[in-house]
Amino acid sequence: MTESDADARAESPIGAPLRLRDRKWLRAVLVVGLLYLFLVGVKLLENGVNGLGDDAAGSLFDGITNPVAALFVGILATVLVQSSSVTTSTIVALVGTGQLPIETAVPMIMGANIGTTVTNTIVALAHARQTEDFQRAIAAATMHDFFNLIAVAVLLPLELATGFLLRSATWLQSLLPGGSDATFDSPIKGAVKWGANTIGDVIERFIPNDTTAHIVFIVVGIALIFFTLTYITKNMKQLIADRIERSVNASLEKSGLVGMFVGVIVTVAVQSSSITTSIIVPLVASGLLLVRNAYPITLGANVGTTVTALIAALATDSSDAMTIALVHLLFNVTAIALIYPIPRIRYVPVQLAERLAQIAVKRKTLAVAYTVTMFVLIPLAGIFILD
Repeated sequence: MTESDADARAESPIGAPLRLRDRKWLRAVLVVGLLYLFLVGVKLLENGVNGLGDDAAGSLFDGITNPVAALFVGILATVLVQSSSVTTSTIVALVGTGQLPIETAVPMIMGANIGTTVTNTIVALAHARQTEDFQRAIAAATMHDFFNLIAVAVLLPLELATGFLLRSATWLQSLLPGGSDATFDSPIKGAVKWGANTIGDVIERFIPNDTTAHIVFIVVGIALIFFTLTYITKNMKQLIADRIERSVNASLEKSGLVGMFVGVIVTVAVQSSSITTSIIVPLVASGLLLVRNAYPITLGANVGTTVTALIAALATDSSDAMTIALVHLLFNVTAIALIYPIPRIRYVPVQLAERLAQIAVKRKTLAVAYTVTMFVLIPLAGIFILD
């Protein structure tokens, strides 16, 4: 065998000698399969947490009157069910039936925007064993946290003082035609749900106790996330050539609107901003995407996730339900319009995330403490104290 022949041959991801071109193709298939298993792991984690916290999440909406407490309810409810789409759809339904005042629902919707970022933050923790990957992953995850926190810090007081979001949404709702029974089922989300349900059925066959089964869901989900992320990152680094990496980042760097458009389309397709942002984390961790270039994709995901609430509102045939769904859309669009166009403050969420990532790399337990404090302890304390 000549030297050139030797260079053209390499070990495949599973150890068999293959030509370089064949190895690339096989590695790409492997990455797609691992991404699917990763999403199944995320869904299993969601199902487990949802099963344990479903009753608590439902009871959180009862009797809340303080707007800041309502914000914390939105955060905690979303953490418990692991889906802002579920929380916002529930809020829309409660508003539609008159069980939840629309004024109280507005800060709850904002809280759901913060709570949904917990999934990609948990995903980032799975990179803790690789220092450089972990730093990039934490930055990629928490820039979404910081953007939504800043958005709420600016827009909630403004909304409480002026009611501009609710008034604008009410006006827009008056321009729309009547209700509909429109629905949309994402095939990607359906495939992930099928995979998670299949594994869940196997677990429940051997573990009939619901509580224990849901704990196993969480354990298996986390194990899948850790396993798949390790090999996704490893294979992505081997698969993506430097010139492709530069090309992807250059196209996103030229216009943030491109990234936002990608975020909207992907999130509408999979019907989950958590899926979109969780996929971004390993892409950034592997070095395929720069943190700053992934940033607008997460902003687009914020807008894309509002489609679920809008569809839910159409199904209720309620003007108030449509109004609160439009509040969700206007909140996210307004936040982007206020923060992103101004160069001096555009990347403040990214800078804060990168600073947190630098600290987390040195003391990894702080990343866990940040997650628990931000998404569980502060909301619980806020609800207890304020309402």
